[in-house]
Amino acid sequence: MQLDETDLQILRELQANARLTTKELASRVHLSTTPVFERVKRLEREGYISRYVALLDARKLGRGFAVFCALKMNSLSLSTVEALREAVAGMPEVVECYNVSGKSDFLLKILAPDMDRYRQFVLDLLARLPHIASVESIFVMDELKHDYGVRV
Repeated sequence: MQLDETDLQILRELQANARLTTKELASRVHLSTTPVFERVKRLEREGYISRYVALLDARKLGRGFAVFCALKMNSLSLSTVEALREAVAGMPEVVECYNVSGKSDFLLKILAPDMDRYRQFVLDLLARLPHIASVESIFVMDELKHDYGVRV
């Protein structure tokens, strides 16, 4: 389905503030509430809006030590990918995981309280996973941009 400019504006507004009421959203896109409500429901149904979340401050929650962890596997198959997927699903420290190309096979974003807890995570959890040949840690010194939105 093709999105029109009003659909795109609704998506922009909801990305900026998903807590807008239908009335507030309608005012911002210059429509009445009923068509806006119907458009939002259609955008949800068709998968353009996959979910609504609250963005939390990792530092205030004691998980402000961010690390990108590049994993190189010594064997890469459908079963090893699935095993890694299952393993990281059970690791609350891993907030993002990507299968990537290049020198590494997987890139994980990990949030931990501090270096000691990250070290413990690597030794107790990552090091025990099968088929991992190497782990490269890239420590975040400062966050210059963090945008969850998709430009529409």
